Amino acid sequence: MFMLKGKTALVTGSTSGIGLGIATALARQGANIMLNGFGDWQGPRQQVLEAGKAARIEVGYHGADVSRVADIEDLIASAARDFGRVDILVNNAGIQHVANVQDFPPERWDAIIAINLSSAFHTTRLALPAMQAANWGRIINIASVHGLVASAQKAAYVATKHGIIGLTKVVALENATTGVTCNAICPGWVLTPLVQKQVDAKAAAQGISNAEATRQLLGEKEPSLQFTTPEELGELAVFFCSPAANNVRGAAWNMDGGWAAQ
Repeated sequence: MFMLKGKTALVTGSTSGIGLGIATALARQGANIMLNGFGDWQGPRQQVLEAGKAARIEVGYHGADVSRVADIEDLIASAARDFGRVDILVNNAGIQHVANVQDFPPERWDAIIAINLSSAFHTTRLALPAMQAANWGRIINIASVHGLVASAQKAAYVATKHGIIGLTKVVALENATTGVTCNAICPGWVLTPLVQKQVDAKAAAQGISNAEATRQLLGEKEPSLQFTTPEELGELAVFFCSPAANNVRGAAWNMDGGWAAQ
């Protein structure tokens, strides 16, 4: 009934948006959850607990700043102390900055590399030994359609997302004969509170309806003219954790409304 009962999932950047959607979906399947992120975490924790109520899951929280290696080490150690080990690692934490290359602040480049890419390397290297010992594990990296194609003014973001797909493939190959898999999810536009603010701002600036602002935003890149939702991404993560995905290894699975198909 609960496919992931007895498993523990650590989801970075899971106090809102995509990460929270994935944590909620995994909890519904019975996984214990270690949340991580900034800002309010009590509300998200309650949401995840409610999703896993029938399976009597446990939900922890660690406020690690994943740009810091020492914080990541403490995060993985805390998850091991609280739950035994991390069975499912979802590397979701990420930030963005938009500027032309010649104008890109070096400190923003360094921060984006640290949070979007280096953090996934560190969590993976620390979580892998326990997964390998158990001969079961799932590493799911939240990349982006920008791991497959580029957009102007997003040098650091695009570089990290291409990098995370490369890391995904290497980890998948190194564990190809084991019960540990590693895959990447590549969303296009996802309707999160942050993106909704962009839509609202566009509507206000141009004096147009919210619906028209949404159509313009999506029409630039996404042929389906539909947002992907955190809930849909959560269900894809559940699939990667299922027996049906035992031999899905090193995939960069885009859920982008046809963006990369153009």
